[in-house]
Amino acid sequence: MKVHILHTGKVYIDQALAYKEKNLHPMPYTGWLRGEEKKMWVPVSSYLIEHPKGLILVDTGWHEEMRTNQKKHLGRLAYSMYRGELPEGDSIIDKLNTFGVKSNEIDFVLLSHLHSDHVSGLNHLLDAKKILTSELEWKAANKKIGYIKSMWEGAPIKTFELEDVPYGPFNKGLDLFGDGTLFLIHTPGHTDGMFSILVKMDEGWLLLASDVGYSNKSWTQMILPGVTTNKSNARQSLKWVRDFSSRKDCIQAIANHDPAIKPQIIE
Repeated sequence: MKVHILHTGKVYIDQALAYKEKNLHPMPYTGWLRGEEKKMWVPVSSYLIEHPKGLILVDTGWHEEMRTNQKKHLGRLAYSMYRGELPEGDSIIDKLNTFGVKSNEIDFVLLSHLHSDHVSGLNHLLDAKKILTSELEWKAANKKIGYIKSMWEGAPIKTFELEDVPYGPFNKGLDLFGDGTLFLIHTPGHTDGMFSILVKMDEGWLLLASDVGYSNKSWTQMILPGVTTNKSNARQSLKWVRDFSSRKDCIQAIANHDPAIKPQIIE
């Protein structure tokens, strides 16, 4: 088992989007009317998992259109709140090419949730064998604001229903191969249907915590993301990541946007 941590661009956000703030500003996470001193660049991560039963890609990073026409790709509203950067060589297709992997060789593209920085590059991967997200996330993303539906329009996305699993804040998710080696763990709160990935490595569990928190300090200090759809669920998910990360059999818990996490291979 190998897990490649990839940086597929970065995103410039208000710090209140990463770490919830209490102040007089009604929506500080938007970055509107807030100075540059409140802004920060954070990585946009994807993960390539070499599993004995197949190649798995978790999230897709930015689409290459981010290099040429961000305003069109994101839409005016999103563009007013954040912007991205995708250097040459950093798109998901660029990254796969460096491994000699073609998109049609990917067995699963797992979309932890459907926010733009996780699904933007999906159109580069439409010929993957299976594209999967949770049924809860799919329903929420197609009904609620905060999503850019054009990013997955026409994509052959399949959904899964939550099942009982032995891990997670609600003990719900999916045992992807049915053998206890890779779980999709229901960790809602930031979005209704977001899931984290729990991978069984030789020396213990690796937890890819998506946006349950934006960095290690999120769960060590119990700081919620600035945007949540359910604060109670978000807090419970964050607490579970904190507790699981302290287990002796947990190698590491990794947040998608943590600047301290560098591209690397974990095996």
